[in-house]
Amino acid sequence: MTVTRDQTLACLKEIKDPSGNDIVSAGLVRALNVEDGAIRFVMEVASPEPYLPIKAEAEEKLAALGATSVSIVMTAHTKPAAPPDLKPNRKAEPTGPEKIAGIDRIIAVASGKGGVGKSTVAANLACALAAEGRRVGMLDADVYGPSQPRMLGVSGRPQSPDGKLILPLRNFGVTMMSIGLMTNEDQAVVWRGPMLMGALQQMLTQVQWGALDVLIVDLPPGTGDVQMTLAQKAQLDGAIIVSTPQDVALLDARKGIDMFNQMKTPIIGMIENMSTHICSSCGHEEHVFGHGGVTAEADKLGVPLLAEIPLHLDIRLAADGGAPIVVSKPESAQAQGFRAVAKALIDAGKA
Repeated sequence: MTVTRDQTLACLKEIKDPSGNDIVSAGLVRALNVEDGAIRFVMEVASPEPYLPIKAEAEEKLAALGATSVSIVMTAHTKPAAPPDLKPNRKAEPTGPEKIAGIDRIIAVASGKGGVGKSTVAANLACALAAEGRRVGMLDADVYGPSQPRMLGVSGRPQSPDGKLILPLRNFGVTMMSIGLMTNEDQAVVWRGPMLMGALQQMLTQVQWGALDVLIVDLPPGTGDVQMTLAQKAQLDGAIIVSTPQDVALLDARKGIDMFNQMKTPIIGMIENMSTHICSSCGHEEHVFGHGGVTAEADKLGVPLLAEIPLHLDIRLAADGGAPIVVSKPESAQAQGFRAVAKALIDAGKA
């Protein structure tokens, strides 16, 4: 018989936290999902170390209950204060952005507002770089709206054989991790800022990425907690800004650029998405969202305009179908636009 949500909660209520309360009543269990015997949830804790035995106990009891798999992600809100350093000659613990082991370069793909096709661009760029022979990773950092599992055709649940490192999934030559792999497609992620930042840090540092030439980070739109956490925790080699030519989109794109400037992250370039639309019936070209706005903005900032990607039905269908157009129609003009960006980044030593 398949394990139910009620049975899972009853089992978890038998497990006590360090204060003596059960972990469900103490509010440690978040985003619980029980589906076809697979159980996954987030443990929201202040510091992971004291709760590792509790995590192990939960995994053991849920397995004994009949769960086919158990995935528990721990998010840490705060870092415990370090004791006074009584040895002045000891090397200080790094407090700024750090290199992620095994990853040569990290490129953030960002936008000032939603709906400009940032995630579609990120997925196609990752596949284009992989097609050029690069070892590519994709971190879907858009926690509230993760779309990379659908776009890259990835399904299944990440495993953690040792309880410490999470094994990412892979498709089209791209190694991918997303919070969307831990939840159902229609399940909202209702997290406060500290939980979100803890999850991002865990996906950065506790995922077995392996050796990568470049990690593409698909950021959420705007200038919020995720962007700040990424820039503060990881050494970013640059950011690519995606915008439509529309004035409203450019207004928000400028704010995103200013945020990266404040955080000393170089802007690699801009991509004008949905640049033009060519009617499939008559061939008439129409600039639905205006024309030239991103080009002018790139010139003003002194950064390259990497590409003008058209508004095309095939790009949308390919993304929704789980095989970006770079993979599904590699010889198409739309795919060649993304391949050109990938080659330019490689030639410039950016990827």
